[in-house]
Amino acid sequence: MTSTLVISGSRIDVTIESGDWKISHDDIIHWVKLAGEAVATYYGKYPVPHVTLRISPYDGSGVRHGMTWPHQGGGLIKIGLGTQTPPAELNDEWMLTHEMVHLSFPSLADEHHWMEEGLATYVEPIARIQAGQMPAIQMWTDLARDMRKGVPSPDEKGLDNTHTWASTYWGGALFCFLADVRIREQTHNKMGLQDALRGILNAGGDIREDWDIERAFELGDKTVGVAVLTSLYSKMKNDPMPVDLPAMWKQLGVEPEGKTVHLNDEAPLAAIRRALTSPDTAKPVQQSGAHAATHRNKRHRVSV
Repeated sequence: MTSTLVISGSRIDVTIESGDWKISHDDIIHWVKLAGEAVATYYGKYPVPHVTLRISPYDGSGVRHGMTWPHQGGGLIKIGLGTQTPPAELNDEWMLTHEMVHLSFPSLADEHHWMEEGLATYVEPIARIQAGQMPAIQMWTDLARDMRKGVPSPDEKGLDNTHTWASTYWGGALFCFLADVRIREQTHNKMGLQDALRGILNAGGDIREDWDIERAFELGDKTVGVAVLTSLYSKMKNDPMPVDLPAMWKQLGVEPEGKTVHLNDEAPLAAIRRALTSPDTAKPVQQSGAHAATHRNKRHRVSV
């Protein structure tokens, strides 16, 4: 079964493979719509003109094995969905949004995989917050718990050379987080990483393009008017740059409180913390359309 969604002028063809589905077709399409609208909200538009999304069933609950490639005029995403997933659980799911973020940045050399995965890890919750799909306190709780996984140990050799899971996903996310805060500090909170990423995307830097990482960072810096991305990359690419996360949390007003956090609006960088996730920093996008067509489709799609 294939359905088509139109989000911010872009077409998403959703193929749901046959299976013993306990969740309805409409609930699955709603999940896709949420992910697409979150990414379009963050970037001001959907990243590519066309996406083929293939959803494969497995016996159980949840989402797993998401992968994204460049493909015929846009992208191809393959993802597994448990046939018994409750609709409420699906509405809170993050992985499809993560995969769609990959569409928004140029393809990089293998040693820069940390930027592709770290970017998707960092942007995904912010996009969902700006789209009204999750509360900001949930993201800060998660980051306060998990961001330390990206802080390098003294024996590591920088993001371009240390390719562990923690360095790739959370080291990359830490880079994005530090860049976001520094851009806002240096522009007096007028610009952020979101603006730099929009500049890269608007210049044609999506998943279909192979770029050098330096080109992407230079363009992002030019967009925001401060050389944060290139400077931070020079410090983190070959060396384990120390990061005092507890001090950053205190400056931002993210204070541990049991299993959650308290957001202190009197902290020195509280205004920056609020701006990082504020819907006000996301420009309006076109409303997504209802799926225009539903039809049987047996065509084979090959990833690129």
